Amino acid sequence: MNAQKGFTLIELMIVVAIIGILAAIAIPAYSNYQARGKLTAGLSEISAGKAAAEQKINDGSDWTLPTDIGLQGTTSNCTITSTMTAGAGTIACAVLNAPSQVRGATITWTRNKAGTWSCATSGLDNDKKDLAPKSCPQS
Repeated sequence: MNAQKGFTLIELMIVVAIIGILAAIAIPAYSNYQARGKLTAGLSEISAGKAAAEQKINDGSDWTLPTDIGLQGTTSNCTITSTMTAGAGTIACAVLNAPSQVRGATITWTRNKAGTWSCATSGLDNDKKDLAPKSCPQS
């Protein structure tokens, strides 16, 4: 008598079920990872303008364009806006091409006249505020 070779139908169904369960866990986690990465990339892009902003402030200059402090107006991650008057103002990134969890989010560096910078993320739902960078929490 020949020995049976191959897998039974139930064994194949169990493997498919296990793969489905793993995918159901992994896909939302990866989506949150992408969203967090998009916010972090936006923060990185606007943070680069802080040093040039300080230099302009020390020179007594005001500005209204991100290009005045070495930033592009639009990147693959952000639409960047920047204004500074008398040493107080903002550098902001309105997130572009983002996953649905962070669509409409804005990351903003704010400088007060005393020279202190603070960062805040806005536009996230309350249940998604943990996606904001730790150094730039949801306001």
